[in-house]
Amino acid sequence: MAEIRPEEITRNGSRQGWKQDPEAVKADILRVALAEFAENGLSGTRMDEISAKTKTSKRMIYYYFGNKEDLYRRVLEEAYREVRKGEEELKLDHMPPVEALRKLVAFTFDHHSRHPDFIRLVMIENIHHGSYLKQSDIIRDLNVTAINELQRLYSRGVEAGEFRKGISPLELHWQISALSFFNVSNRMTFSMIFGDQLFSKENQNSLRESVVELIVRNVKS
Repeated sequence: MAEIRPEEITRNGSRQGWKQDPEAVKADILRVALAEFAENGLSGTRMDEISAKTKTSKRMIYYYFGNKEDLYRRVLEEAYREVRKGEEELKLDHMPPVEALRKLVAFTFDHHSRHPDFIRLVMIENIHHGSYLKQSDIIRDLNVTAINELQRLYSRGVEAGEFRKGISPLELHWQISALSFFNVSNRMTFSMIFGDQLFSKENQNSLRESVVELIVRNVKS
C-alpha cells in the first residue's frame, strides 16, 4: 500500500484533496488540546474528543504529535512559549527600569487572568511532579531566558540607583508569579469562602495595581 501523506488525510481518513493549511490545523489541535488537558487532566483527556472538536482526524493528530503524552508535552511547551513571547514583545530593555518592572508585573497578572487554562495546566503538571516538563529542553531554555531578562532589568535598576542591591532575580520572578498565579488558581475556593467581589473587572484592575506597587516598593532603593 502506498504511503498516505498528511495532506491526503481527512476527518474520515479517506484519500481526498486536503486543502487546509497544515500549520493552522496544528495550531487548532494545540488550542483544543490545551482546553481539554486543562479541564480533564492528562488521564481524563480523550484523543477522540480532541479530534471531534478540531478540523481534522485523530489519525492526523497522531501523525503530527505522536501519542497523548507527546501531545500533552507539546501543549505545555506552547503554553510557556506564549508567556515568554508576550514578555519579549514588551520591549523592556528600552524602558526605564521602574517603568519596565511595572510593565512586566502588570503583564504577568493580566496574562494569567486571561489564560486560566494555562494556570490549570501548570497545576496539573505539578500533580505529575513536573515529570513531563523535565522531558522538555524547550521549556527549560524558555524559562532560563525569562530569568536572564529579569536579571538585565534588575541590574539596570541597581546601576541607576533605583533598585536596592541584594535581590535575587529568581526570587523576584517567584514573587511576581506567585501573586499572579494565586489570583487564578484559588479563585473558585476564595470566592466561595469570602465572596467574589475581588473578581469584578473594577476590583481586578485595582488588585493588579496593588500587586504592581507591592513588587516595585519591595525592589526600590
